[in-house]
Amino acid sequence: MTAFSLAPEQSAWCAALRALAAERLRPLAERGEPGRVNRPLVAALGSLGLLPRLFTSTALDLCLMRESLAYACTEAETALALQGLGGHPVHLHGTGAQRARWLPRVADGTAVAAFALTEPGAGSDAAALALAARPEGTAGWRLTGEKCWISNAPEADLYTVFARTTPGAGARGVTAFLVPADRPGLTGTPLEMLSPHPIGTLAFDGVPVTADDVLGAPDQGFRVAMDTLNRFRPSVGAFAVGMAGAALDATLAHTRARDAFGGKLRDLQTVAHQVAEMAVRTEAARLMVHAAATAYDTGAPDVPERAAMAKLLATETAQYVVDTAVQLHGARALTRGHLLEHLYREVRAPRVYEGASEVQRDIIARELYRRTEEGA
Repeated sequence: MTAFSLAPEQSAWCAALRALAAERLRPLAERGEPGRVNRPLVAALGSLGLLPRLFTSTALDLCLMRESLAYACTEAETALALQGLGGHPVHLHGTGAQRARWLPRVADGTAVAAFALTEPGAGSDAAALALAARPEGTAGWRLTGEKCWISNAPEADLYTVFARTTPGAGARGVTAFLVPADRPGLTGTPLEMLSPHPIGTLAFDGVPVTADDVLGAPDQGFRVAMDTLNRFRPSVGAFAVGMAGAALDATLAHTRARDAFGGKLRDLQTVAHQVAEMAVRTEAARLMVHAAATAYDTGAPDVPERAAMAKLLATETAQYVVDTAVQLHGARALTRGHLLEHLYREVRAPRVYEGASEVQRDIIARELYRRTEEGA
């Protein structure tokens, strides 16, 4: 952990979280079935008081929590993050009745939440959503269409679903709905992915929703999505930094102990320089994540730009660090069950979800040009 931005009590909390994840959460993760929601793990996150912090902590604390869990147990980190992603729209935009019904259950781990934004033809281009919300009566709609690559689908208990209520209106014609999993017409299928996360498709065959299910206001769902993503994008970077830190520490231990060419692997300059580069990039990513989270917590005007920078740098860095760690370990790192084999499968997805790296670059450039034009 960096000493630049963290108080001693924050560093101690991170160390305690890493120990907790290794001792209490990793055994539960190892007993889970790949590609399925691990409900005992989610419940443990609730009983240990980590899920409630999703709705009470600062953005910086969320980043520290995600990095610390990711370092020791990526499955626990992912389960926590998905609860936050699915539950945060309810926390931020839900009505009193919606919050009272669902947030206590999300916080104690008895209800699994999901964020249903992506579609087969609308991933990073969220404004291209095609799931149709067709009016029915004076205060209701029927949802018809498909969602794809939805984490926790089809096993979640509630979904934040984004659907088009005004055709042809782009981002301004999308509404966010809170849809319980038992609504008639809602079905789903699990998908087998490279990383063993619970991910699937959702099919909406005239699923009924009413004004009581709207999160925020009709046609204002894009704001609900962006409010959620701006909060969680820096912490995706924190997840990546946690994986990079684990890979770096594994590499330090390996190169210090491994005999090679009459000495230790660490004695080879090319190896030492690669390890140094891994450390520099990891620390730079960590600092940018902390800066973006602090910007969010202080209400800074450049949160979208900083959040995009943090996610971009941290996820690209983690890919580099894990790949370099695998190279320095050799074939042993590709053995099924090895920490780096696990991280190698885990580290690829964050460069895609919650806005691919290319989208983050677009956001950064757009914000830079906007600020330049406003100052002209």
